[in-house]
Amino acid sequence: MPFNIDTALGIHPQALAVRARRAEILAANIANADTPNYKARDIDFRAQLSAAQTMPVNARLVATHAAHLPDAEAAGTAGGGLMYRMPMQPSIDGNTVDSQMEYSQFSQNALQYQSSLTFLSHRIKTLLTAIRGD
Repeated sequence: MPFNIDTALGIHPQALAVRARRAEILAANIANADTPNYKARDIDFRAQLSAAQTMPVNARLVATHAAHLPDAEAAGTAGGGLMYRMPMQPSIDGNTVDSQMEYSQFSQNALQYQSSLTFLSHRIKTLLTAIRGD
């Protein structure tokens, strides 16, 4: 019976990648809270996770120079994913970042990222136990 590590780890590796991408986006929103005309962005986690699950594993582009940009899939932007956040109360300078909401979303995302890491760690420990025969 062949063993597939991808099925053994479940959804958690893809969830970690999408959560990391979302953390970058939320951090950019927080960093630009005072930038005039900056529009807050976010991704739909569920849509991105389902896209990551159905995306076939393909070879990645190889960068031969440090100035090369990564391909869209490696950057986590497959499917366009980035959306503008609808402001509850936009500022006069056109900035749509609500700092309180961004901090809240960032904290929630960090907790969920940690949860996925914990689940993944337990899966790996279980697999090691099975391999060792302990």
